[in-house]
Amino acid sequence: QVRLVESGGGLVQAGGSLRLSCVVSGSIVSITAMGWYRQAPGKQRELVARITSGGSTDYADSVKGRFTISGDNAKTAWYLQMNNLKPEDTAVYYCNADIRRLSMGVANYWGQGTQVTVSS
Repeated sequence: QVRLVESGGGLVQAGGSLRLSCVVSGSIVSITAMGWYRQAPGKQRELVARITSGGSTDYADSVKGRFTISGDNAKTAWYLQMNNLKPEDTAVYYCNADIRRLSMGVANYWGQGTQVTVSS
């Protein structure tokens, strides 16, 4: 019913920027929290950034000062602005959200992922 679709990934040189977006489709009431995770080959998925409906944000130490997460509840979408990208940022990035659906409580959902590759 609820589907999250990421976009904006690609190949970029070190020091460059990318902006990821995640759009929600389906019948929802609200997004209470939204975030981005990433998973590099051979590594576990890790939290990159998260933002609540109240505006509170959390970032992985490795991306603080470089990445910015923002949300747009009106369009049921959220974004990750990634600046000063480094090769170690290379990973598949997944959007994630806590979503309240009609006549239901809050549940967590994942997108399919978008590849970000940062070259040296």
